[in-house]
Amino acid sequence: MIRLRTVSKTYGSGPSAVTALRNVDLHVPKGQIHGVIGLSGAGKSTLIRCVNLLERPTQGIVSVDGQELTGLSGTALNQARHRIGMIFQHFNLLTNRTVYRNVALPLELMGMARGEIRERVDPLLKMVGLDDKTDQYPAQLSGGQKQRVAIARALASRPKVLLCDEATSALDPQTTGSILALLRDINRQLGLTILLITHEMEVVKTICHRVSLISDGALVEEADVGDFFTAPRTELGRRFLNDFLELEPPRALIERLEASPGEHNHPVVRLAFSGDAVSTPLISRLARECGVDVSILQAKVESIQDRTLGLMIAELMGPAEKTREAIDYLEDHNLNVEVLGHVQRDA
Repeated sequence: MIRLRTVSKTYGSGPSAVTALRNVDLHVPKGQIHGVIGLSGAGKSTLIRCVNLLERPTQGIVSVDGQELTGLSGTALNQARHRIGMIFQHFNLLTNRTVYRNVALPLELMGMARGEIRERVDPLLKMVGLDDKTDQYPAQLSGGQKQRVAIARALASRPKVLLCDEATSALDPQTTGSILALLRDINRQLGLTILLITHEMEVVKTICHRVSLISDGALVEEADVGDFFTAPRTELGRRFLNDFLELEPPRALIERLEASPGEHNHPVVRLAFSGDAVSTPLISRLARECGVDVSILQAKVESIQDRTLGLMIAELMGPAEKTREAIDYLEDHNLNVEVLGHVQRDA
């Protein structure tokens, strides 16, 4: 449904040129909710604005629903944009228009008759839970209600794609949850393809099917959400996950960690479990079968959509050959094992 091929975007020229996107390849199939996550300034907003050509790529091809948008301009491009809805962080509502007239605006610009507009707008306001706010103005609404108006407006032209540019960043956690639930329902009811950008892992965890990680204008990692939360492949991905899960070794332990094993050192590991491994007593089996003691420093369990993820930081205490055997045992049982360092022990 959405496809970007070697898309790059550079602002300016010469020594002062700034490259915001670097050879981005992205495919979002029909009906999928795909998240793009990254730090501030990584290129997220530029990427999503290139999808509907609010920013025209410096190079590359953008296609939506089989139509190459980068080959369009003028009226043809405007017509293609009718099939792409977009919502923003700060809602972008017209303050002098009521809720109803804000939602009706794109239909008015399309030249639709008044009766047809009402037939389109009334069900949308009911869908987003604002059918009792028809005649109110944006100043009379909460942040969550404003975003619901923006969502209804984005759906007014019956788009096939919805772009969300940090759509929940200005909202409190409870309101964010209700907006994400609405977007998930819209995706299911309408089969709408959704591409969203965010810096919040909670958003990705809650509604996305797949996620891409962007850094310095390049997509550096892409995975199903469950796989990303279980075993991110990049250092940046692991940093996002650890910050979200708040699972880091205690500061006192960090100060004791050595970069490499010595004769009298033992490993400190971060373990990620998923699927059957979460409910299997692997740690107690490890102690019995490998002859090591396990000191659990931190542990937690997270529900990631339909998957359960367990995470743990532990010290493996025993002779070097036994701790190596223990790590192999864990990896053989499909755990993701990351050695954080080694702690010196008494000889």
